[in-house]
Amino acid sequence: MPVFRRPLPPRTPAGSPHRPSVRVPFAPLWWAALLCAAPALAQPSAALRAADPATPVPAVTVPALPPATPAQPLELPTDIERARAIWQQANAQVAEFPRGHIDILRWEAQNPGTPATKTPASTGSALDAAEAVRISLRQRPALFAHAGMNALERAEVQRTYVAHVQAVHSAWTQAVTARHSLRLMTDALSAARTGVALGQRMVQAGNWSQAKLMREQVQEAAAQQAAARAQQAQTSADEQLARLLGLWDGAAMAELLQRLPPSLPALPEQVTPGPGISPADVEAAALRSHPTLTWQRTEARRQLAAVPPERLVAWHQAVDAALKTDTAAGQDAPWTTPQISNLPLLRDHALERAVKAESALLQTATERRSMAREAWAQLQAQHASARHAQDVRVPLHTTLEQETLLRYNGMLQSTWDLLTQARERLAAIDAAHQARRDFWLAHAAWQALLAGGDYQSPGISSAPAGGASTAPQGH
Repeated sequence: MPVFRRPLPPRTPAGSPHRPSVRVPFAPLWWAALLCAAPALAQPSAALRAADPATPVPAVTVPALPPATPAQPLELPTDIERARAIWQQANAQVAEFPRGHIDILRWEAQNPGTPATKTPASTGSALDAAEAVRISLRQRPALFAHAGMNALERAEVQRTYVAHVQAVHSAWTQAVTARHSLRLMTDALSAARTGVALGQRMVQAGNWSQAKLMREQVQEAAAQQAAARAQQAQTSADEQLARLLGLWDGAAMAELLQRLPPSLPALPEQVTPGPGISPADVEAAALRSHPTLTWQRTEARRQLAAVPPERLVAWHQAVDAALKTDTAAGQDAPWTTPQISNLPLLRDHALERAVKAESALLQTATERRSMAREAWAQLQAQHASARHAQDVRVPLHTTLEQETLLRYNGMLQSTWDLLTQARERLAAIDAAHQARRDFWLAHAAWQALLAGGDYQSPGISSAPAGGASTAPQGH
């Protein structure tokens, strides 16, 4: 039998159509298609690349705050001639600008010796909370409802989904607020450094003491620390949002977070429970939104109907007797377990099921009604607080700063008074934005309750990141 044989044509069963053989000239085309698809098939998924320690990722650099101004020794006059020369040089610098020291410092800020580091501009549309939720759902198949689920399974998925959406909304709100606070604290640090620079010139010209300059340096150190804390808060808020969005690549995360809006959405003029819900209907709306309360109510009604009414009366009498006995024991009674000794009553399984169903229904209804009252009250209180901070406190500080500027131009107040008012205005703006943050956190908690989730009280922390303090007087 020869080693090399000619290929025989394929045999076909009797009565079946002839199967044409594959033509040899087309075989290279199939091999080329497979070779082209091989790299795509071999490309690992995002999850595999994220979990691989060998996956190369570019280093993410956090923008650094301006370094603290080192305490440099000032040139103090050694004799009367040197003092006169320093004083004349300082006056010559001020004379070149119509408004004195403030204009000098502003000019120096606009014309630095080294180019300032600019924040990369964001590309694309703003990353709102709704888009953040959509991004976070791409890698969470457990939060999707599926065909064939029963009512209880759908209810469990709904509760988990609502909790996740609220977490993303809260993380997005915290990230936007942290970025806004960092910008304000950086501006406050710039104002404090302006005061230090002016104080150094005053000491050098012989018009100030070292003690006054040190107080300005203390203000600068406090502002530097507040800006550092604001930057740490921004980093934590960004990473919390990145974890919820499933962003494992630090560079991609930084690029996406650049699309965050500069501030939170504006406050509504009035706060309402929702479409078609009146303030008197908030508890009913919370009960209707619960995913399993209807089933619990039906089950409790069915279990209670299976038990004679006298058995239920006997059960409640046994409970009252156990509580009275427990109360008569003395002051330590609340720490002892009440006991029911009626064994025939305890061995009634139908009664046991009815009592458990009734107790579970009452507990769920009580919790939902209490959650509705607290969530609605918190939403109204946070709205009133945020509106007051925005409409009263910030305009007052802005007007006071403008008045101080007028008095400064009339040489009735000093430069440090103007810097102090600027710092207080920035602190008021930060406090107003923190109050707006608390309102939107309370709003997300209220929306989660209306969607069937449980109420989780948002953290209330409206204190500004940096406080204002009194600056030394003098010009």
